[in-house]
Amino acid sequence: MFSYRHAFHAGNHADVLKHAVLIATLQYLTQKDAALTVLDTHAGAGLYRLDGDYASKSGEASEGVLKLAATPAEELAPILQEYLAMVRSFNQGANIRNYPGSPFISQALLRPHDKLKLFELHPTDMRSLAGNVTQLEAGRQLAVLHEDGFEGVKKFLPPVSRRALLLCDPSYELKTDYGRVLDMVADSLKRFPTGTYAVWYPIIPRPEAHDLPRRLKTMAVKAGKSWLHVTLTVKSNKTSERGGLPASGMFIISPPFQLKEQLKPAMPQLVKLLGQDGNATFSLESGG
Repeated sequence: MFSYRHAFHAGNHADVLKHAVLIATLQYLTQKDAALTVLDTHAGAGLYRLDGDYASKSGEASEGVLKLAATPAEELAPILQEYLAMVRSFNQGANIRNYPGSPFISQALLRPHDKLKLFELHPTDMRSLAGNVTQLEAGRQLAVLHEDGFEGVKKFLPPVSRRALLLCDPSYELKTDYGRVLDMVADSLKRFPTGTYAVWYPIIPRPEAHDLPRRLKTMAVKAGKSWLHVTLTVKSNKTSERGGLPASGMFIISPPFQLKEQLKPAMPQLVKLLGQDGNATFSLESGG
């Protein structure tokens, strides 16, 4: 159950997509004065060393954030410029050695009156997360909870502030994760219909992976909510010799209204810069 470690994959193409979307979403949601609560169901270690043993062994960051960083910033779409600026803010000089996970990205964008709830069940990552966030000196703004995020979010919905973003990005190491994501989103929409719900998922040859966005879309439509679905494929799963994740997606219920327009120029750039073979592509659709 606990074999997955995100440190091996920090800064890969999936993180680029997920975190670019997260940053744009948080920038939009923090424009309103009212407090925002962010719930991160699978927080991981929070901060990663790209020159550490895990990331160096996989080398996935070299095909993700590091390749993007080698491109002149002015040539990138604004949403990608914001993403790289965030990553660079955790580094000194031109080299990128530290990679911020979603907890550090969220905390950097939140205001003093906002709240951040971080859930992590993996015992090793939990210890790393607890140690890493101490440097943020966030006080009561931030809470680290050693518990199952799928269940733990329930006690925070609806939030006192009546505004919330829920980010869910499990490893999907267990097939049951797909069903648990759907159950959690359905329950969350009942508890707090006006929240924003962002789900990351891997696109792999597994029926559950292909059913997930379809079922989330059905859920959003039935609830009368707007939705956005974006995917990034960097290589063919069949022809890949190196292994690794070929593609991933983000499904957002009640997304920022301008997010699709922000992604339109960015996605072709990600395909061009991060694509590993001729099968690289993207999809971007919305509704509601």
